[in-house]
Amino acid sequence: MKFKTLAVAATVLAALAAPVSAQITEHTFKVGIGLSDDHPQAQAVRHFAERLAAKSGGKMNAKLYASGALGNDVSMTSALRGGTLEMTIPDSSTLMSLIKPFGVLNLPLTFNNEQEADALLDGPFGQKLLAMLPEKGLVGLGFWENGFRHVTNSRRPINKADDLAGLKLRVIQSPLFLDTFNALGTNAIPMPFTELYTAMEQAAVDGQENPPATILASKFFEVQKHLVLSRHMYSAWVLLMSKKTWDGLSPQEQKIVQEAAREATIFERKTIRAFSETALGELKKAGMQITELPAAEQAKLRTKLQPVLAKYGKEFGEETTSEMMGELAKARGTATAK
Repeated sequence: MKFKTLAVAATVLAALAAPVSAQITEHTFKVGIGLSDDHPQAQAVRHFAERLAAKSGGKMNAKLYASGALGNDVSMTSALRGGTLEMTIPDSSTLMSLIKPFGVLNLPLTFNNEQEADALLDGPFGQKLLAMLPEKGLVGLGFWENGFRHVTNSRRPINKADDLAGLKLRVIQSPLFLDTFNALGTNAIPMPFTELYTAMEQAAVDGQENPPATILASKFFEVQKHLVLSRHMYSAWVLLMSKKTWDGLSPQEQKIVQEAAREATIFERKTIRAFSETALGELKKAGMQITELPAAEQAKLRTKLQPVLAKYGKEFGEETTSEMMGELAKARGTATAK
């Protein structure tokens, strides 16, 4: 009996001493993105894969599919909900058709800088938005940065707000983006990102709007001559996992995914900000003419957009919009105090 007891004890101790990786099942998550393989977003996905493998003893992995190989933001998000794809990283605007409060993040001229965005998205407000995702078949693992969006076109330099009038601009497939650019006098044309380069090359559209990192990495300078630093909107990505995939993980595996995602979020923001700092110089070297709207012209943009802000502030939820503005006011107050 004594030997039997000792044998049982030894078995228990051996189980406790077993390496963490022995308690983890093998998983490979397909991660689909619309951007190119050398974009900072793709670099961050590879970092996520590295951290995931390191934390799981090599048993958990992520495989990147870039350049729209698995579809666009809308179709890949739908695939996650159906359980046929594990992960994707859409623009937050993609989610507003599923969960209206997500739309407040894309209200034009809302953020002043990246630090305000970090404070809002990493704080209670951002976590509240992520908590709405599971009921739609999605799990939010964090917010990544796309950045401040600017307008490019092939026709003329933009020196004042009225210069935008008449341009055929590709926009994200979203009523908010359509109304925003129609209010600014453009002919807004919704189109998947994966079709954009060809559309500009064939002059089906005059231009588009995106952050500098995307403009450079996607080689839009090959088909666009003019860039105006309009800063009309801040754009965040949402790192998503299919809830069906998430529910198939053990609590320990879920923790590993969360930790790897957080480290990848920090890496992504640092990488894209460094890339964006050099992107404008590279775009200028590539032949783009860059202009900046004076403060008075930025004020004209805001005036033109007041009806849009009023309409969508109500549509996305007045309480949600007010809560967001309150959190931003706190962030600005903290920054001022420093």
